[in-house]
Amino acid sequence: MDLSIVIPTLNEEKLLPNLLNQFEDERLKKILEFEIIISDGGSVDDSLKIAKSNSLVIVRNEISGEIDNIAKGRNRGAKKAKGDFLLFINADIKISSVLKLFEIIKSHIKSGEFVAATFPVKIFPEEEIASDRLFLGFYNIYFHFLNIIGVGMGRGECQLISKSIFELVGGNNENLIAGEDFDLYRRIRKIGKVHFIRDIEIYESPRRFRKFGHLKIFFSWLGNSISMLLVKKSISKEWETIR
Repeated sequence: MDLSIVIPTLNEEKLLPNLLNQFEDERLKKILEFEIIISDGGSVDDSLKIAKSNSLVIVRNEISGEIDNIAKGRNRGAKKAKGDFLLFINADIKISSVLKLFEIIKSHIKSGEFVAATFPVKIFPEEEIASDRLFLGFYNIYFHFLNIIGVGMGRGECQLISKSIFELVGGNNENLIAGEDFDLYRRIRKIGKVHFIRDIEIYESPRRFRKFGHLKIFFSWLGNSISMLLVKKSISKEWETIR
C-alpha cells in the first residue's frame, strides 16, 4: 500500500466528518492506494461511531479512563499502518487540495527526493483574522528556516513521513506533552531532507488561538522549543483539550 493516513481523535465528532469528506473523491484511488486509520485516545462522543460508519480502520486506547496524549495516538496508528508513507493529520484541519497532495506524494516523495515533508499552516479562511495571518505567517517562515539550517520542524497538523524513517527514529516521544512534532522532525532532519511543500496549505481550527490568544501560545511554543533543545523535555505538563 502507498499511503496510510493516521488521524488521532479525542472527542472530534464536530469536525471529523468535514475532514473525512475530503478523501471521498474517487480520483484519489487512481493516484495512490491508501487507507485511513482513526487512532482514538479515549473519546466519549460519537467520534468512533463516525469512523465505523465510514468503514475506517480503528485503533484505540483500551485502558479504561485513560486519555492518550497525541504522541501515543500517532504511534499507535503508525503501528497499524500498511502504507509505505504515513500522513499524520489532526481531526480539525482542512487541506487546500487533497488531489494535488496525492499527486505530489506520487511524483516527488516516492522518488526518494526527501524522507519527510511539512506544509504551511493557516486558519480556516472563513474564520481567519489579521492577527492569525501575522502570527502563522511568521511561524511558517520560521519553521521552513529551521529545516533549511538542519534543525528540523514539521507542525503536527499535517506531517508526511516515510514509514521506514519513522520507525528508524523510534516514532514520537510519548513522554512529551507538547513539542513532540518539533522533537520528531529534529531527529528526522539528521537522517535526510525535510521538504517544505508550499503548493499545499493546511487550514486549522482557530479554537485554541481564540481561547488562549496568540501571545500566550507564542510563549508556550517558544518555551517548549527551547526546553526541547536544551534538556529534551517539554515545559508543558498538560495539553488542554479545546472542543
